[in-house]
Amino acid sequence: MKIALIGYGKMGKEIERIALSRGHEVVCVIDINNQEDFDSDTFKSADVAIEFTNPTAAYGNCLRAMQAGVKLVSGSTGWLAQHEEEMKRLCTEEGKTLFWSSNFSLGVAIFSAVNKYLARIMNEFPTYDVSMTETHHIHKLDAPSGTAITLAEDIVKNIERKTKWELASSETKDEKEALYITALREGEVPGIHSIRYDSEADSITITHDAKNRSGFALGAVLAAEYTAQHTGFLRMSDLFPFLK
Repeated sequence: MKIALIGYGKMGKEIERIALSRGHEVVCVIDINNQEDFDSDTFKSADVAIEFTNPTAAYGNCLRAMQAGVKLVSGSTGWLAQHEEEMKRLCTEEGKTLFWSSNFSLGVAIFSAVNKYLARIMNEFPTYDVSMTETHHIHKLDAPSGTAITLAEDIVKNIERKTKWELASSETKDEKEALYITALREGEVPGIHSIRYDSEADSITITHDAKNRSGFALGAVLAAEYTAQHTGFLRMSDLFPFLK
């Protein structure tokens, strides 16, 4: 499979390493200094482009890849909520393909399934209040993380007493219907997500702790392999049916 990389930071380099180890070819690398390569024949020859940049660049990158006729896998967070309807329309009405996820880690996919299952159970036990803490490296621009938002949305869907999520801050009001997310930025932490159910009697905590970027990168390459054979607006539940 021919892969184009959009973004060549630490994640881009790790994706390249894993893609090559799986027998794929990286035919084009686009970073901030060679944006004109979106129009190149080399980029257009790619079966799939994998995009890991930042919230301010991701939307434009997706549009340019689609305009070039290249299927896209994007792991950039903090931008899709504003543009999701447009992306879905481009995929359904204009034949474009976007596989987006807030987190491509297999471990996080399993954690997400456990999170939904546990939330369905805890819906029956109102004495437990639920909260979340996520910790990432100091370079991460969005807070809470896209993964935390996805996890929180799944909790809100399954626990009737929670109607929304809120980012915890010094001005946080104690609203019983809100799921509060504490976002911490420390050092070079790849990502830790903890969900805590607390009562007067005891507490239950589930945690996913990423040790490095390799799990995310492998998941992105697996998503690219899937995307090369499929079309439309794709999510992790397409790649891993146990998430449905």
